[in-house]
Amino acid sequence: MEFIEGFKIALQSLWANKMRSILTLLGVVIGVASVIAVITLVNGANKFVATKISGYGSDTFTISKAPSVIFSGEEYLRYQKRKRITIEDYEAIRDNCSRCAMTGAQLATTGKVVYGTHSSTDTTIGGWTSNMPIIGNLNVVLGRSFTPADDEEATRAVIVGYDIIDNLIVDGSDPIGKEIRVDGAPYTIVGVGERQGKTLGQSQDNYVNMPLSTYMHSHGYNDTVTIYAKAGTTPGALELASDQARAIMRSRRHDAPGAPDTFALETNDTFVGIWKSISSTFAAVVVAIASISLVVGGIVIMNIMLVSVTERTREIGVRKALGARRNDVMLQFVIESGTMSLIGGAIGVLLGVGAAKIITLIVGFPTDVQIWSVLLGLFVATAVGVFFGVYPARKAAMLDPIVALRSEL
Repeated sequence: MEFIEGFKIALQSLWANKMRSILTLLGVVIGVASVIAVITLVNGANKFVATKISGYGSDTFTISKAPSVIFSGEEYLRYQKRKRITIEDYEAIRDNCSRCAMTGAQLATTGKVVYGTHSSTDTTIGGWTSNMPIIGNLNVVLGRSFTPADDEEATRAVIVGYDIIDNLIVDGSDPIGKEIRVDGAPYTIVGVGERQGKTLGQSQDNYVNMPLSTYMHSHGYNDTVTIYAKAGTTPGALELASDQARAIMRSRRHDAPGAPDTFALETNDTFVGIWKSISSTFAAVVVAIASISLVVGGIVIMNIMLVSVTERTREIGVRKALGARRNDVMLQFVIESGTMSLIGGAIGVLLGVGAAKIITLIVGFPTDVQIWSVLLGLFVATAVGVFFGVYPARKAAMLDPIVALRSEL
């Protein structure tokens, strides 16, 4: 039997029993849709994290009190006992790390911003050294960036995100030169950062950045500083610069030889590696759970195919009487089960991608549909159908043609 003919017979069989086909495919559809949705979301998140982190450049590393990801309460308590990173630590790195091409520092909190009768809450208030916009690749699309004079003279100049413009300066006028109040104190907008959009439903444009010296005067100096450093793009520069910065920090904090660091030094590879480890573990768990649906769907397909063999016993007898070989009959039923599962997989792919895109629209979670994941979903679905269709197909192929012909319609 030719493959095309078997495929046509399979489609005719599915169409003749529409409701039964839909119910049969339900398990495969749910399983494939779950797998595709998770892979699409994880791929999107990985791409987003890699893009955002690479915005600092592959030659950038940070020094902070605690690592960016903490896995347990015990770790959190241990890190909280560490001494905070101070502005003096930043100055030591800036002045003594000869391998560092550029060094910056940041302090941050959340606060309230007011302009006229409009206000915003939970706005990120950042204190930046004048070179942090360069280190962080903050593209100022209106006005200007910070200058060393802003930091030296503690000017009340601020760079704001587009949420401040959209929600507070609602008359559409030029925001440059406008005076806003941040936690009750007046500041002048000198620049507006490029629009970044939302991530996980949270806006990335709700911020006000001011010179670090200004931040320290207005918000105090009780928080730990995060130090940013660029090493340059020459081969091995990042390792040499980070090692030198680590030695400076260990000396300042009197870390004993052989003892762990009492601070966290992380590169972009560290951030990406941690995230991919978390996301891959999550994806593996969800995919394992979704695989149960595929197995259940395969068992249902096998049961339905066994019923189909029973219903079509006389048809099988006629085919054998007309010269069909066992392999022809077996191939027919394997093609039918594989086609049934392939159609379920295709529906599952569409539903999975659709579900992921809906999540993106609702909460802003990034998605990334990759062709390999679609092909993987279709392959797995077809493989499930073929695997669970072999037994019914073999049973049909082994029927005695004389006994089959005697079967009542």
